[in-house]
Amino acid sequence: MASTFVCTDCGHEATKWSGKCPNCGSWSTLKESKRITGKAAVHGVTASHPKPERIVSIDAREQARIKCGNTELDLVLGGGIVTGMLILIGGEPGIGKSTLMLQLAEWLGKTGKKVLYCSGEESAAQIHMRSKRLKVTSENILLLCTNDTEHIIATIEEETPALAIVDSIQSISLSSIDSIPGSITQLRESTNRLLRCSKSLGVPIFMVGHVTKDGYVAGPKILEHMVDTVLYFEGELRNQYKILRAVKNRFGSTNEIGLFEMTNLGLVQVDNPNSVFLTNELAQIGTSIGCIIEGTRSFIVEVQSLATGSNYGTPQRVVVGLEQKKLAILLAILEKNLSLYLRSNDVFINLAGGIRSADPSLDLAILAAIISSLKDTPLPESSVFIGEVGLNGEVRPVSQLEARISEASKLGYENIFVSGFARVKSTQKVRKIKDIKALYQALSLN
Repeated sequence: MASTFVCTDCGHEATKWSGKCPNCGSWSTLKESKRITGKAAVHGVTASHPKPERIVSIDAREQARIKCGNTELDLVLGGGIVTGMLILIGGEPGIGKSTLMLQLAEWLGKTGKKVLYCSGEESAAQIHMRSKRLKVTSENILLLCTNDTEHIIATIEEETPALAIVDSIQSISLSSIDSIPGSITQLRESTNRLLRCSKSLGVPIFMVGHVTKDGYVAGPKILEHMVDTVLYFEGELRNQYKILRAVKNRFGSTNEIGLFEMTNLGLVQVDNPNSVFLTNELAQIGTSIGCIIEGTRSFIVEVQSLATGSNYGTPQRVVVGLEQKKLAILLAILEKNLSLYLRSNDVFINLAGGIRSADPSLDLAILAAIISSLKDTPLPESSVFIGEVGLNGEVRPVSQLEARISEASKLGYENIFVSGFARVKSTQKVRKIKDIKALYQALSLN
């Protein structure tokens, strides 16, 4: 067993400790780990070693998927659970990870599939109490409360369930390794054992993971590289709506999101996502409407802005749901092209409903909301703003514009502001603008 030092941010391994990671430049992220060294490699080819194959001759039949019984979860996973799939699901404490896993066990159990639920954090009595609250009554769910990784793997091999759930990966450990549960060595080796078990038996395994204060799964980044799919719960803890996002998926798109509502009976899928992101349909000061694309679906979102005089020497720039640098760029574009003085104003931006997005099409909606707040005048009613704004103030076309326009039209919006350089089939409700000066004139806020 040899000692190495692993960066918890990027997964880089070093032979000696240093204050700064030589790969990603992060400070104080190198943590000591024990590398498990096996027997010396045996020369020659044995029966257990796979032989190389021609790529063109490999049987590429599509793998059968297990439907979860929930369309939102199926969508995030790329159409369902693939045989031998290893999934890591993370999120803040209390956001609904264990609740979703217990509900998933119930959905699959109702279809006659055996599910093994392994808990290393809660007792059998605690999980039974939660199952009664969630109305989990399937007799096909097996519960195993243990912290021993080898015991979990042995049980999976014995029971051969259709799905196994490990809650959580930070709470289990290997007795052969002299380190505490949750350490880098235990995380890496336990995940590696579960990975081999999943692939060899064809049993999909869900692993629940704790998160750090920054919102990432605790442990080295290599943990995310080992699994097939990484899911993250987003949303405020006190907000009833939760967003499940795939940040890595070897069997589907990484742009899909699933929308759930937390109720007294657990997580319920949201059939009308636009009702979540639109708090009201009345025109208000500092409020604009945009349209984003997440995977295969388009959503209408509400952008809220507040620009007010600063009481401090340095004005505040606060964003919720967007990148901080994005706001700084857009404010500089406003000052340069419209001669609006913002250096003495606090500016706050919020995406309603708790959604987070990096879609550049929101640029136009953000600028419209800021202008409305500065001028203390509401924007024209029934308006949607879709466009990316360049550094010179030009409004640029965005991808999948027709899908965005179609979504806005279905919801009854009459004025759809898009780039003057965009090519659109229907021009009945579309208003083209080439730059933000044209936007300012079109809004009639002079």
